[in-house]
Amino acid sequence: MDWVREIRAAEKRIRPIVRETPVDFSQALSARSGAEVYLKLEHLQHTGSFKLRGAVNKMLSLTPAERKRGVIAASTGNHGMAVCYAARKLGTKATIYMSPGVAPVKLGMIRALGGRAVFHGTNPVDAEVRAREVSEQTGVPFLSPYNDAEVVAGQGTLGVELHRQLGKLDAVFVSVGGGGLISGIAAYLKSARRRVQIVGCWAKNSCVLYQSLRAGRIGEFPEKPTISDGTAGEWKRGRSRFRCARNGLTTACW
Repeated sequence: MDWVREIRAAEKRIRPIVRETPVDFSQALSARSGAEVYLKLEHLQHTGSFKLRGAVNKMLSLTPAERKRGVIAASTGNHGMAVCYAARKLGTKATIYMSPGVAPVKLGMIRALGGRAVFHGTNPVDAEVRAREVSEQTGVPFLSPYNDAEVVAGQGTLGVELHRQLGKLDAVFVSVGGGGLISGIAAYLKSARRRVQIVGCWAKNSCVLYQSLRAGRIGEFPEKPTISDGTAGEWKRGRSRFRCARNGLTTACW
């Protein structure tokens, strides 16, 4: 797959709905690190996270007939909000499968955006498995938070913006859950500037993809509670994302 071409196409496709967020120089982090540190202010994105990029790109890749059926997703919150926002903008409905423990503010936003919340199981994997089952049974499209080429291409539009806004980057630090964001950013920036380091940042209690990358295979590793709910959850699916993340990743930190 020509990731650079797909990401550039996604950047144009999503622009009517998705904001280009600013970067801001961090005096505090620059002073502590001895480097010029900039923050990509994706919290200013509609719904408050980068997830909107992938959700919009995926939904715009569906045919009108597919979108008319509505969409199904599984989420710990951010992806669900993004899917609901995109669904409202594109005139369809979204059903979000979740496990107990979702932050009340995120659940409230999902419902405020017109989404239908369904709770299933005891953890995010249970919710995702059920969402996929319902999608297969009903024919309603399932929108993965990371295991989907169009979603990864949408997240990769952050790389397009970073390259346009900052030019010759030396390193980019990316939070990692399922790997969609870091895969998309790495795929684009490594093509634009081979010397850039892509640094994956995991919560110590939830680093399944990191452990899988170290082992060289997709595996099951114990998860513990973490305040980083947006990157939490077991990681069992998505061999293509695993290869993409493995090829683009330079190092890792916590």
